Amino acid sequence: MALLQCSFHSDVLGMGCQMNVIVPQPSTTLIGMESSARVRKDYRVLYLLHGCSDDHTIWGRRTSIERYVAGQDLVVIMPAVQRSFYTDMVHGGKYWTFISEELPQIAQAMFPISTRREDTFVAGLSMGGFGTLKLILNRPDRFAGGAAFSSVIDLDWHQQSIPHEWPDVFGSMEQVKDSPNDLYAAAAKLAASNAPKPRIFQCCGDEDVFCPANRKFRDHLNALNLQSTYREYPGNHNWEFWDSHIVEGLENIGAIIR
Repeated sequence: MALLQCSFHSDVLGMGCQMNVIVPQPSTTLIGMESSARVRKDYRVLYLLHGCSDDHTIWGRRTSIERYVAGQDLVVIMPAVQRSFYTDMVHGGKYWTFISEELPQIAQAMFPISTRREDTFVAGLSMGGFGTLKLILNRPDRFAGGAAFSSVIDLDWHQQSIPHEWPDVFGSMEQVKDSPNDLYAAAAKLAASNAPKPRIFQCCGDEDVFCPANRKFRDHLNALNLQSTYREYPGNHNWEFWDSHIVEGLENIGAIIR
C-alpha cells in the first residue's frame, strides 16, 4: 500500500484542504504485508471520517487501517473537515456540500477509483459516525454502505455539551428538523422512497455515553425495516474500541472482502 499526504484546493470551501489517501500498490518484494495483485483503474473506495477532536491523520495514527486494507482493491480517503459535523454550517464552511458533492469529484479526478455506487463506502467514528449515517441516509444513490462507530446521534443532547459552538454549526433545533442533519427524518424518507437501500452497520461500546442514543436509533431503523446491523461490545469512547471493531464494520458493509 502507498500512503499519500494530499493538499488540494476546495472551491466549495474556498481554501486549501488536506486528506490522507491509502492506495493499493502491487509489489513482489514487500515483506510482512499483503499487496495488490494488479493495477486497476476502478478501485473500490472508502471515505473514512474523523471525529470532532481529530483530523485527517488520526485513523492512520491510532489504528492499523493501512495494514487492515492491505491486499484489498480499495482506496481509502481520509479528509479533514475540522469541527464541522459534516454540515453546511450556519456560520462557517459548507462542509456537507464539500463531503457529499465536491470531494468525490476531486477524488475521482485524482485517483483510480470507481464511480459506481456498489463500489463506494463510508465509515467514521463519533462526529464521523454522524457524518457516515448522514451520507448513507441522504445520499443512498452514491453509497452502497456505511459503518458508523460510537455515533453522535442525539443533537439535542449534544447541544448542551458544546453550547458555545453548536449554534454556529447547526443554528437551532428548529433548523435541524427535517434537514439532512435530522437522521431520524432522513431514515424515514429513505425507507419510504424507491431509492436503493445502503447496508448500515452501527457499533458502540456499552459504556459509551452515546450508547443509549445508538440503541434508540437502531430501534428506529428496525421499525422502518431498513437493512441494518447493530453490534454492541464491552468498551468506551476510545481508540482501543474503534481499532478492535473497524475490520468487522468494513467487512459487514462489503468494503473489505475476505
